[in-house]
Amino acid sequence: MATTKRSTTSNLLPHHSESKHLRRLGLTLGHFSSTETSFNNSTSVSNLAFKNPYTKMKALILVGGYGTRLRPLTFSVPKPLVPFCNLPIVLHQIEALVKAGVKEVILAVNYQPEVMIDYLKKCEAKYGITITCSQEDVPMGTAGPLALARKLLTKDNEPFFMLNSDVICEFPLVEMLKYHTSHGGEGTILVTEVKDPSKYGVVVSDPESGKIQQFVEKPQHFVSNKINAGIYLFTIDILSRIELRPTSIEREIFPKMAADGQIYSMVLPGYWMDVGQPKDFLAGTALHLLYMRKTTPEKLAPLGPHIIGNVLISADATIGHDVVLGPDVVIGAGCVIGDGVRIKRSTLMEGAKVKSHAVVSHSIVGWQSTIGQWARVTESVLGEDVHVANEVLLNEGTVCPHKDVKEDSPTPKIIL
Repeated sequence: MATTKRSTTSNLLPHHSESKHLRRLGLTLGHFSSTETSFNNSTSVSNLAFKNPYTKMKALILVGGYGTRLRPLTFSVPKPLVPFCNLPIVLHQIEALVKAGVKEVILAVNYQPEVMIDYLKKCEAKYGITITCSQEDVPMGTAGPLALARKLLTKDNEPFFMLNSDVICEFPLVEMLKYHTSHGGEGTILVTEVKDPSKYGVVVSDPESGKIQQFVEKPQHFVSNKINAGIYLFTIDILSRIELRPTSIEREIFPKMAADGQIYSMVLPGYWMDVGQPKDFLAGTALHLLYMRKTTPEKLAPLGPHIIGNVLISADATIGHDVVLGPDVVIGAGCVIGDGVRIKRSTLMEGAKVKSHAVVSHSIVGWQSTIGQWARVTESVLGEDVHVANEVLLNEGTVCPHKDVKEDSPTPKIIL
């Protein structure tokens, strides 16, 4: 395989310097501009007939708190800034919102707001939007943040999107806006179909109009196979229903809207995944890479004897000889892959190194981490700056940042 130019990485810096820490982890606007194709704010042919009547639309992203489900990665950066397919999770959402005509993004955050805003403020010029932060002193649930951001959301009297920050999908937001405008209700929920609805709270809607009739929590008998996908579009009228207190929009607000005939559902086309925990992060990666294969195959590595299935490789990664990658592999910026390495169904963050003849499978390898020669890492999550020694087996391990793994760990284990 061809070898591309390797980028240099800075020495480890103390965590109290947040902006420098983000730069070290590759979270700079310049970095993503160089490793991703430039952002294209264009509308698909299927949406050219729809003229957006709104010029000052806003979106609220529920960033939330500590990101405990995605630890140890979130020990280093807030969850929305964790790279997903070489782009922070939140930027996948912001790019889709911009294409739908959104001009201002509000981040509802209660943990490390200065880190989020420090990075995302740099994105304003690139995307031509305003990004503001609505900080919660206490967790406000999924509806409380709307009340907290009331002044921002109501100043232009236009509908607004709301998204859970963990969600990855095809983001058909233009189609959603078109549908929302046509039905005239207060709200639209994107729903996705599941095989086993008994595990979820389901949405029951009129099959013709899409008007939601009721919400049923973990039904024992089939009533619907559609669940809330965590993407919403509201008129500002919904804000009159929400008090400034911790509130669940799913349990306290939506049922009342359904009773009033004011909320509708739209079935989400394509894939959907909540990537807020490692197993689902990797499953979502596979789905997103498949979506890229269908829509932007030129961004993926060409198939061949060394590339199996869908593989995304940063332009400045270094790949050795006789390496086999895939399926469902993401190689981040500045990664170095030694000769004879085998990687499948895994993500490597910026600056990770996998030395010769090692195997990485079903795992996430954090920033600046190293996998030794002939080592084997399976079904594991490595935080930042983790070092697995030569010839070591790590199976089902969760390794916190700045740790060394010097002995075999064949059974599930958290290494603190």
